[in-house]
Amino acid sequence: MAIRDEIFKRNRLLLGDEAMNTLATKRVILFGVGGVGSWCAESLIRSGIIHLTIVDSDRVCASNINRQLMATTLTVGQVKVDALKERLLSINPQADITTIGKVFNEESADTFDLDSYDYIIDAIDSLKDKALLILLATKSKAKFFSSMGAALKIDPTRIRVTEFWKVEGDPLARMLRKRFRQNDQYPKRKFQCVYSDELLQNKGPQPQQKEETLSQINKGQTNGSLAHITAIFGCTLAGLVLQDAVEKAAE
Repeated sequence: MAIRDEIFKRNRLLLGDEAMNTLATKRVILFGVGGVGSWCAESLIRSGIIHLTIVDSDRVCASNINRQLMATTLTVGQVKVDALKERLLSINPQADITTIGKVFNEESADTFDLDSYDYIIDAIDSLKDKALLILLATKSKAKFFSSMGAALKIDPTRIRVTEFWKVEGDPLARMLRKRFRQNDQYPKRKFQCVYSDELLQNKGPQPQQKEETLSQINKGQTNGSLAHITAIFGCTLAGLVLQDAVEKAAE
C-alpha cells in the first residue's frame, strides 16, 4: 500500500473516498504562519489538503518557540515559510506547498490572484493589512475565513466561531469594524471568524527587542500568548475549510 494511502487511512474511514478526493483538489492560500497560521497549515495537510500556499515575510526567532509549530531551537533564523514547508513535506511528501516570503499589503496585494483559490485563510496580525485582505478576499470567488486575536487568553472553552459582525468581546474585531465604518468600505459578503471573548492583561514587562521586525512594528505592543490557544484557533480555521469542502462534496 502506498504511503499516502496509509497516511490518510483514518481520514478516508471517517470522510469517505469522495470527500477525500475533493479535498485533494482544493487550492488554499493562508496568510500568516505564526502562532495561529502554522497550526492551521499542519492541520490542513494532515487532513488531506494537497495544494497549499503559505504567505509570511518573517524569520523564526526564539520568542516564537512557545507557540509556533515550526519554531524550535534548530529553526531560529530560518524563513518561516521555508521551515514550515519542510515540516509539511515531512508529513506528506506529495503535498504541493507554495511559499511566498513577503508581506501582504497595499504594495503587494495586486500580485495575489485570489480568485485562483478555493479557500482564503487570514491569520494576519497587522490591522491595516488584515482589513485590506478582508476587503479583497470577500470580493473574490473563494470562501474566506479569518482569525481574530489569539493573544491574552488562557481559557480554551471560550473560543468560538461566528460571523464577523457578530463577534463580541474581541478588540481586533472592534477595531476592524471601526476602520471599515470610518473609511466607508465594507466586506462584500459575510464571513466566519474564530475568536474568544476572553481578554487578560499582560503581567510581565514588555520585552526589550534588539531589532524591530515588521510584525512588531505593525502590532506595537507585544502581547503574551500560549500554544494551546493559538493551536485551537489554527485548527479551528482548518476545520472550517474541511467542513465546507466535505459538505460541498456531499451535494
